[in-house]
Amino acid sequence: MPKPTKGPRLGGGPAHERLLLANLAAALFTHKSITTTETKAKRLRPLAERLITFAKRGDLHARRRVLSVIGDKEVVHVLFTEIAPLVAEREGGYTRITKVGNRKGDNAPLAVIELVLEPVAKKKPAAKKAAAPKAAPAEVPAEAPVEETPAEEVVEAPVEEAPEADVAETKAPAEETAADEDAK
Repeated sequence: MPKPTKGPRLGGGPAHERLLLANLAAALFTHKSITTTETKAKRLRPLAERLITFAKRGDLHARRRVLSVIGDKEVVHVLFTEIAPLVAEREGGYTRITKVGNRKGDNAPLAVIELVLEPVAKKKPAAKKAAAPKAAPAEVPAEAPVEETPAEEVVEAPVEEAPEADVAETKAPAEETAADEDAK
């Protein structure tokens, strides 16, 4: 059994809060966006997301569970036929809350809660990006042996930063330590 929330309820008792949230959810599904207080928007978000998840399932049992919360059959029909197909690829986060300032009369903080109906932008997995740079240095050809020049003839030239130079710098200390260990 779910644990009831502590503290004051929205509008009085738990039954009134349940009705108030059901009406807010029905208005959200009908208009796709509503303006309400921040507190009501934050309490509405989990209920609306749960109802949308039921609508995505689309079976009769899910429809009856949504009807037990929202009594209006037209709103439930809109939820199942219009909203659920638009969020079918989305795994969660069906709503967005944006704070819009305070109400003129009582200075209550207002927020707009709206449905996120934009298509999901697929992200490329980060593991493939990390594997690609590791493969690139392996393809760099081995450097030719460097001839040692006397100290007097050394001329400093501007160094360009390139991936090949970074690979050579990282390999050089490892080769030096291996040579030092062999000498010992």
